[in-house]
Amino acid sequence: MLLPSMPLSVALALSLSWPVFAVPHMGSSAGQVMGLKRRSPSSRTVEEWGIWAKNHKAGLEAKYGAGQPQKRSTGTNLITNQNSDSSYFGSLAIGTPAVSFDVILDTGSADLWVAGSTCQTGCEDVPTFDPTTSTSFQNQSTTFSITYGSGQAAGALAKDVIQMAGFSVTNQVFAVCDQISSGLLSNPVSGLLGLGFQSIASSKATPLWQTLVSNGAWTDPLMAFYLTRYINQSNAQSLEFGGSFTMGFTNTSLYTGEIDYIDLPTSGSYWILPLSTMTVQGTQISLPSGSASYAAIDTGTTLVGGPSQYIAEIFAQIPGSTPGTGNFQSYYTYPCSTSVSVQLSFGGKNWSISPQDFQLSQLTKELCLGAFFELSTGGSAPSWIVGDTFLKNVYSVFRYNPASVGFAKLSDFALANSGSTTESVPSATIGSAATSVSATGRSPTRSTSDTISDIKVSRTSIVSIAVFWTIMAIAGLLI
Repeated sequence: MLLPSMPLSVALALSLSWPVFAVPHMGSSAGQVMGLKRRSPSSRTVEEWGIWAKNHKAGLEAKYGAGQPQKRSTGTNLITNQNSDSSYFGSLAIGTPAVSFDVILDTGSADLWVAGSTCQTGCEDVPTFDPTTSTSFQNQSTTFSITYGSGQAAGALAKDVIQMAGFSVTNQVFAVCDQISSGLLSNPVSGLLGLGFQSIASSKATPLWQTLVSNGAWTDPLMAFYLTRYINQSNAQSLEFGGSFTMGFTNTSLYTGEIDYIDLPTSGSYWILPLSTMTVQGTQISLPSGSASYAAIDTGTTLVGGPSQYIAEIFAQIPGSTPGTGNFQSYYTYPCSTSVSVQLSFGGKNWSISPQDFQLSQLTKELCLGAFFELSTGGSAPSWIVGDTFLKNVYSVFRYNPASVGFAKLSDFALANSGSTTESVPSATIGSAATSVSATGRSPTRSTSDTISDIKVSRTSIVSIAVFWTIMAIAGLLI
């Protein structure tokens, strides 16, 4: 995830990639669905994995170091899985007329920014936004900059119409960047959409999602993710179907049982939960209570990072594990023949991580790289950053009111679509916006003429819903 003053590159490198899967029909009351894409890292060499691991750690540390609606509705975006679960992205539309752009979806940051047409560095091969083509564009003449572990993005703040998953927000503040560190963006991704709270926004602007939910545009005050898995698929393509991101509702076809909600211990910052215990190979590891147990639930991060003391205890339960050196410092290797079982406990309930997700990469015939690594966060940032290594194993829900994060067991349908080679990657189109709100606080209206970035996937028993896909092919980026 990308946080204010946090390393975008780190968050981007950890973003997910998925295979496209069929989304069950939601009925006429449902909004658009957004699909995710994924890309596979199976072709990386040991040296490349080392560089990725080093940048991932550095980027994450930099990132964390430091009126009433006439009718509420729902929306779904199919997302893209990039580089075998390295990152997940979707699409939104900007301006009048609307133009689609792919962006990283990051619950660990709160700013929206895209590369502009006047971009001088770091955007040579990515689609850029041209303000002169939008009749609704408003230049705010205010500088903007954000720093990530592996780079920076800088430009100016603006206002325009932003559309996504059937929703339209007028006068939404976002940044148009003309200076971006080399390697921070990778085609077709043009920027990043922060899904955290306003308090952590570098721009100080109200995030898109918060504008929608606070104006009552959503049927239910929440958003949810289903992420696909391809990390264990040798034939995975660089882009695969990544799952779905829903606004205003939960897709009951993607989970089974009840959603277990845990209230946030602090309000208005990161999506934080206390991590009470951890179990590795059947052995329970005791963790501290209070703020020392806080974990940020971050869709923009690929792995799981935590204090060195507890990461060492995790690998101490795995015979043959060894601390990494060089670029792999702060990581651990272990015998590939070992199937590692890990459970995280939030709110007293245990959630398992698949051995497939714990095995980040096979470095040699016998040596594998673990997906947990030592991380030193700064200031008020949480001690643990829990990314897609964990989130692929659950249906995750981020609820605005009461402020909480919920997890549920994935359904058989959802599990069957992970790793599927029969589903196509979502593609972005411009459709019609059903719900429109204003970032200035005016009441939302219903519209059939407004446009929005949607994903249209013609399939039996599925509803085509807004495509929310962004490719992050850069190793070592953590949003």
